[in-house]
Amino acid sequence: MSEAPPSSTVAPTAPATPATAARQHARVIAVTSGKGGVGKTFVSANLAAALTRRGYRVLVLDTDLGLANLDVVLNLYPKLTLHDVFTAKANLEDTLIEAPGGFTVVLAGSGMVEYSRLTPEVRGDLLQAIQTLAPRYDVILLDTGAGISDVVLFSISLATDVLVVATPEPTSLTDAYAAIKVLASQQGRQHIRLVVNQTARAGDGRAITGQLQQVLNRFVATGSGQPLRLIHMGDIPADPTVRDAVMRRQLLVQHMPGCPAALAIAQLASKIDAALLSPEAAN
Repeated sequence: MSEAPPSSTVAPTAPATPATAARQHARVIAVTSGKGGVGKTFVSANLAAALTRRGYRVLVLDTDLGLANLDVVLNLYPKLTLHDVFTAKANLEDTLIEAPGGFTVVLAGSGMVEYSRLTPEVRGDLLQAIQTLAPRYDVILLDTGAGISDVVLFSISLATDVLVVATPEPTSLTDAYAAIKVLASQQGRQHIRLVVNQTARAGDGRAITGQLQQVLNRFVATGSGQPLRLIHMGDIPADPTVRDAVMRRQLLVQHMPGCPAALAIAQLASKIDAALLSPEAAN
C-alpha cells in the first residue's frame, strides 16, 4: 500500500467561543478499555469531532505508546510523533496536527518496545506533555492503550474523568470489569463512565451497565469505602457503515452523520458536554 505525502501541519489555536470562553484549562478525559479491538480509538476520534462541532477546542493525545493506531483511523502520515519529543528530536509544538473534523492530534509512534514499560522518563514526559497542552484546549482526550499495564494506568491517572469503552461480548465485559476494579482500588476512582459499542438492541448498554454495577457493589470498594458508581453514557449500535468508514479511514460523524452509530456518538458528546464541560456541570 502506497503512502500519502507526510503531513506535519501545526493546528492553529481556535478562537474562544461562548462555549469555551470561560474555560481556562482543559478537562482531561481518558478513553480506555479493558480489551483491545472494541472500538476505543474509533470512539476517541469521532467523539473529538462531535465535541468540536459543539464549539470546544479539542485535542486527542495518543498515549498508546506501543500499539498506536490513531494515525490509521484518521488517515494521517505524521513526520513527527511523541517518540521524537521523548527522544529530544522535536518540540511538542511540532507534533500538533490538525485532523479531519477540526480537532488537533498528537500522535504516538507504533511498535516502540522501549515505551511498553513505565520508566521515570516516560512518566515525566507524559506529564509534561499534558501540562504544556492543557491551557490551550477545552478538552483533551487521552486515547490510551487497552488493559491494565503500568503505562495505561499512569496515562489514566493523568485524567480527571474516565470513559471505558466495551462491547457486549463476555470477554470484553470481563476485561472491562477488571480494569474498572483496578482503577477503583489503585486510583480511588468513585465515578467511571461507560459506553457500550456494537450493541444489537436498544437498551442493551443500560442493562449491561446495571449488571456490572451489581458486581462492583459486591466486590469493589473505593479508597473511601464507598461503592464505585458506573455511569452509563450511551450505546453505539452495531452499524455496517462503521466498518465502511474505518476501511476508508474516514470519520463516521463527518462523512455519514445521519447513520445510527454517528447519531449515537453525537448523543454521547451531548451527554459529556452536559455532565463535564458546560458551565452548569459539576466540577
